[in-house]
Amino acid sequence: MTRNVADIVAGLGTGIHIDGRWRTAFSGDTFDVENPATGEVLTTLADGGPRDAAAAIDAAAAHQRDWASVPARDRSEILRRSYELLVERADEVAQLMTAEMGKPLAEARGEVAYGAEFFRWFGEEAVRISGDARRSPDGKSRFLITREPVGPCILITPWNFPLAMISRKIGPAIAAGCTMVYKPASLTPLTSLYVTDLLAEAGLPDGVLSVVCTSSAGSVVEPWIDSGKARKLSFTGSTRVGRRLLEQCAGGVLRTSMELGGNAPFIVCEDADLDVAIDSAMAAKMRNMGEACTAANRILVHRRVIDEFADLLTERMSRLTVGDGATDGTDVGPLVDRAAVDKVEHLVDDAVARGAQVRCGGRRLDGPGHFYPPTVLTGVDARAEMMSTEVFGPVAALVPFGSDDEAVELANDTEFGLVSYVMTESMDRGLTIAERLETGMVGLNTGLVSNPAAPFGGVKQSGLGREGGLTGIDEFLETKYVAIPVR
Repeated sequence: MTRNVADIVAGLGTGIHIDGRWRTAFSGDTFDVENPATGEVLTTLADGGPRDAAAAIDAAAAHQRDWASVPARDRSEILRRSYELLVERADEVAQLMTAEMGKPLAEARGEVAYGAEFFRWFGEEAVRISGDARRSPDGKSRFLITREPVGPCILITPWNFPLAMISRKIGPAIAAGCTMVYKPASLTPLTSLYVTDLLAEAGLPDGVLSVVCTSSAGSVVEPWIDSGKARKLSFTGSTRVGRRLLEQCAGGVLRTSMELGGNAPFIVCEDADLDVAIDSAMAAKMRNMGEACTAANRILVHRRVIDEFADLLTERMSRLTVGDGATDGTDVGPLVDRAAVDKVEHLVDDAVARGAQVRCGGRRLDGPGHFYPPTVLTGVDARAEMMSTEVFGPVAALVPFGSDDEAVELANDTEFGLVSYVMTESMDRGLTIAERLETGMVGLNTGLVSNPAAPFGGVKQSGLGREGGLTGIDEFLETKYVAIPVR
């Protein structure tokens, strides 16, 4: 039987998990985790610091050799059992996620299914790590090429997808044979604590995964980077923080994977099927209340269809119900905290001051909780702040264009390059535009691009490396070459 949220939270760990044991912080400090829909304190966790960080990375280093020697099939079976347990307990995980992050329960259940799939996918990849053996071109030696775990890994995740963000890092790390130290986001750490216990239940040995929750990321992450024991850092978060982490990792020449910010353009050509385009825009814009790096930020619509598109989008956005994600019938939950609402409010006010028209929404909602309504803006000036920064909220900004060349120019006019979306009935046109877009991913007549079996990541200031797909495990493997003379 599925437990209620209070019982689920009561059964969670303390916030620091090292060598298979939950414990308090060395400092004795704690921090609160709140429900963004109500302001209620869900629980109080241990607030980790440098001494906790040192203990965690020491454990990861101590267990690396033994964990790397575990057969790939055994690692695969741990991931498969973890997948099955997540699917079995999807309702509990969804309730917990909604309570700490705010997304509607239906969307939280979708994230559980999506996040669990990374465990299944990388469980299958664990037994397919390959190498090579061949003769040199001159025939005088043999090449033996193997792939080995990179070593202890630092994993850092954001607050917006509490399950999926960590399963797509932990999955390949386990599959490759890497030990891990992990810092969840302080706003939404509870799902991570649940998954930590679930992995142990699935058979993950003590010491392979250590978790340190903290309200001060630098006090934990910097000691990990400077320890000399970590060999890899995987981070999902803002470009600003990603740049700083890259600088810090340079001293120890750590391998890095960076999934950073986005400023996704959503291009609607004049020949687009508007029903498909509206459905796709709703998916790309409103997933997770717009709090996603893949969210459509700039909706570029051909002048011939922008009025009709704006009417249809406004009608759809106006029908959405805003409320507590745990309540039946809620389409749009709260933003994660007050600062998130303040940011969205500022960006909308700036756009309106520059001439944008509000078609629906446009004003923050009264509390308790951190709510902002679905909002459609037309006539958004290119100089508006929201054109060059992630909105991270339920705001759709419409901008007209007149030709494919202009659409591509507008789309590429950003430092970011994570994902783009293209709506057109012409496959040739769509592929041509996709080839010209400076992004790591493109959704062609769809507003959803994320899939565990596909490589997720961007170019330019949106990051380095890929998560998921056939290349996802490569981020956690090193290549070794052995030269053997032919006698």
